[in-house]
Formats: sequence, structure tokens, C-alpha cells
Amino acid sequence: MDSVAWLDRLIAFPTVSRDSNRDLIVCVHAYLAELGARVRIVQDATGRKANLFASFGPWGDGGVLLSGHTDVVPVDGQAWSHDPFRMIERDGRLFGRGACDMKGFLACALHAAGLAARRSLAQPLHLSFSYDEEIGCVGVRGLLDVLAAEGPRPELCIIGEPTGMQVATGHKGKLAARATCCGVAGHSALAPFALNAIHLGADLLQLIRERQAALVASGARGEGYDVPYTTLHVGRMSGGVALNIVPDTCTLDFEIRNIAADNAADILAQIAGDAAGLSAVAQARFPASGIRIEVVNAYPGLDTPANSEAFALLRALANAGAPRKVAFGTEGGLFQQALGMPVLVCGPGDMAQGHVADEFVTREQLARCDAMLTAVVDRLAG
Repeated sequence: MDSVAWLDRLIAFPTVSRDSNRDLIVCVHAYLAELGARVRIVQDATGRKANLFASFGPWGDGGVLLSGHTDVVPVDGQAWSHDPFRMIERDGRLFGRGACDMKGFLACALHAAGLAARRSLAQPLHLSFSYDEEIGCVGVRGLLDVLAAEGPRPELCIIGEPTGMQVATGHKGKLAARATCCGVAGHSALAPFALNAIHLGADLLQLIRERQAALVASGARGEGYDVPYTTLHVGRMSGGVALNIVPDTCTLDFEIRNIAADNAADILAQIAGDAAGLSAVAQARFPASGIRIEVVNAYPGLDTPANSEAFALLRALANAGAPRKVAFGTEGGLFQQALGMPVLVCGPGDMAQGHVADEFVTREQLARCDAMLTAVVDRLAG
């Protein structure tokens, strides 16, 4: 099948992160095994989700790895003009959930697998299809543990997130955390005798905003980013039961998206110090009060040198322009940490079309990706 036919088939699997991706993995496994690939499946603890790793050509280190995730974001509450899990085409645009992020690249990778199976490769072509990327690059970690222990170790990894077929050398890291603020409940008519946890959370929120302002004013800069500094963002604040009850609990979910020059753990330690200061003041009156912070998820940034041989190679194969950096995160930093290889991001589509109703990728973008991956296969064949 060509890439468009594969995209049609992949979109039909409703692989929202909260649900299983097994049907898609079983389909892809059967196809790749029929082509003669070596296929490895790494399941999660429940058996409902799985990573797939496949190889063509000589077994061992070297070659190129094409990596992408199978999960997609939910469609709940979005005003789609058609069934989001059925691909339709209008004016060269291919619509469906995941068309852009990132089943378009997976479709091109499967088409490239068919080309590789018919060639005598001097170096291997590897494919990695993972799960639960959309909730923090969670699923691929189990696969990376296996590859780090048992191999193989490719020479280059291409993460196929949508970049308009330009080559991205980096993205920020991300650390997600939750602050739980504990107060003392009471009747709102006697509010001064209680400790309002929402007020405690608001004080912490203000200190986070002040740290963000300092990063904007005098923090390190990362060239190539739309937002060239580390960002702190509180995305959710929750607390309280009723208006006439002083709330005893409030939670803040916040994130740090750090450029390479900043260490997310150091910034988190600063925020934890702010929380400790607020806790000390509160505990002078209410010993059981305070703020505790826990890390919910984290993944490293990606920073591959733009003057590297890997960038020069992929730029030529993709017929791309100058290096760029992307605002969104990928599994790239995890691959780089686990396997010690250069990682670049290049795939069809524009993330502006991802995660929205009537998500799409264009035929033109798929054709450009096919051309790049055909060039990859040609190079591996020597």
C-alpha cells in the first residue's frame, strides 16, 4: 500500500491515549512480519498497550531508526465535520484524528518498510512505534530499557513529528509537577480562625509568576525557539467544596519547559524553596498545614548540534532548509539519553493542524516524506 492508503487504515484505529493501541500494533506486526522484518513487541503491565520495534537488513548496530507514536489526543468536545476516525480527502488535504500528529509519518514509514524489504540493505532500517507519547512520552521508556540492554543501537534516529518536512535539531525539556496546599477548614463566617488552602495556593502561584518574570527579564536564551527562554506555567488550580466552607486543600498543576541552558530540577528546587517559605509562615499558626510538591512526569529536551554530520545528512535527504527548533516536546531526548545517538525531528504536516477538530495533513507533505524516506532506504542499500 502507498502512504495515503496506510494513513486511511491507521486513522481507523481509535488509539486515543486512554484506550488500547493493540489492534493497530497487531495489524502493523502482521504486515512487517510478512515482509520478513524482525519484530519485537514490548507490552505495558496491563497488556492493553504495546510498543513495536522492527528491523530490516543486517542485524546489529548502525543504520537509521524511524520513530513515531501511535496514540492520538481525544476528540471529546471538538466540533468535527465528519467521523474523526474515518479519513476523508478534500482539495489535497487528508482529514482525520492523527493525520498530522502523527500517523502521517507512520504511514510513510510503513511505505518505506515495503521498499526496504525489496532491497539488499548494507545497513539496517529500524522502526519504532510507541504508545502514550501524548501524556508525557510514557510508553516508549519500556522499549528503550530493552534496547539499551540488548541493542541494537542505530546511528541516527528520525522522530517524525510534524515539522513541515524541515529538520529540527532541538526542543525544550518538560517537567510536570503538582503542588498540594494543605490548610485548615472552617466556617466562612469565621474565616480568620482557619487557613484557606486556596489562598496558600494563590501565594505560591504568585511566586511562580515572579520566577517566570525573572526568566523573561534576565534568564538564559535559546536560539531558534519561538519563545526563547524557559517557561513556567500553571495549567490547573483546584480547591474548595462550598462557598461557606474555608477550603483545607488546593492543588496546582504546573510545568517547566526548559531550554538546554537551564536545569528543570534546579528551577523546581527554587519553587520548592518558595513553597517551604510559605509553609513555615503557615505552620507558625497551623502546624498541620503546608505545601508539598511532587513530580508527575518529566522528559529531557533535545539539543543536536546544527553543525553535526547527522543534520547535514538529513537536511540533504529531506531537501530541507536551515535548522529549526520546535516548541513541542518529543521522545527524542529519551532516545538520545538511552542510546547515545544523534536524534533529529522531521515529519510531514504542521503542528498547528494537530490536536484540533478536522486535523489534516496534505498529500504534498506525505509525498515529501516519502521522498525523504526513499532516499534513506537508498542510502542504507549503499
